[in-house]
Amino acid sequence: MRGIASCYNEHAIRVSDSYCSRPSSNHNQAYLCPKLNHSTRDSVTCMYKLTQKQLFLTLTWARKLLGQGFTIAISNSQVPPSKFNARQLTKNQGKETFQSHASEIQVLWDLSGARYDEGPEPVGGFYVVVLVDSELGLRLGDKRPIEDEVSGLEARFWMVSRSETFSGSAAYATKARFCETGSCHDILIKCGAEEGASKSKSHVLSVCVDKKTVLEVKRLRWNFRGNQTIFVDGLVVDMMWDVHDWLFSSSSAAANAVFMLRTRSGLDSRLWLEEKTLHSHKEHDKIGFSLLICACKNPD
Repeated sequence: MRGIASCYNEHAIRVSDSYCSRPSSNHNQAYLCPKLNHSTRDSVTCMYKLTQKQLFLTLTWARKLLGQGFTIAISNSQVPPSKFNARQLTKNQGKETFQSHASEIQVLWDLSGARYDEGPEPVGGFYVVVLVDSELGLRLGDKRPIEDEVSGLEARFWMVSRSETFSGSAAYATKARFCETGSCHDILIKCGAEEGASKSKSHVLSVCVDKKTVLEVKRLRWNFRGNQTIFVDGLVVDMMWDVHDWLFSSSSAAANAVFMLRTRSGLDSRLWLEEKTLHSHKEHDKIGFSLLICACKNPD
């Protein structure tokens, strides 16, 4: 049986424009995504690379029955840490210290005045600070902590991956920054019936960046898995999708779809699906950014 990476290679495309295929035949006219009712964001997991100790920190925001909260985990590689190593912090504010990978980790947070948008991740009025052996490793939020040990300190870190889970309608909206110096982009992924086609017969997948369609895949019953290439901020970004269970699963509980956007370093010919694990890369190679979206509802 042929490998999945070799199958994707045949259908991958390179583009010279900032945007991928547009459905309109008039290339001088930008194709704008329509306004849609977006689905509900249930959880957000962000992995950060801390520079001073060469550690990875994973922060997960999720909806709780008793309010908002988050979990934190530390690892020394980009492999997702075990859930058994995660610390769950459910209070609105506090301070907690623990040992991990031969380092003392201190977490300070205040969510008492946090503002939320459409998901469990706060958008303002909060702070989360992480100290590694008394050195500032991570600082999130627009609120300034009052603790003396972190005042005036600057943290060096960057986000290497972001994972989101959604439920509800088949329109998924989020934001992402594909490089440290790049701007934040609005991303919309929609899966539904093709215009003028029977809902049970033909579906189309569309991806929009900043309200412009960068990818459109028709006949999803034939193209339920695939990979295509787009450019964002001058970076090569591989877009992968798998909507097989959406279309063919007989159980609604298993009707999930997965979408991923991941940056590449350089204009090499390999797809990210062909790459070995992070351990096979040279130590000085820069870690790219990946955005993973897991959706659980059949398309309209």
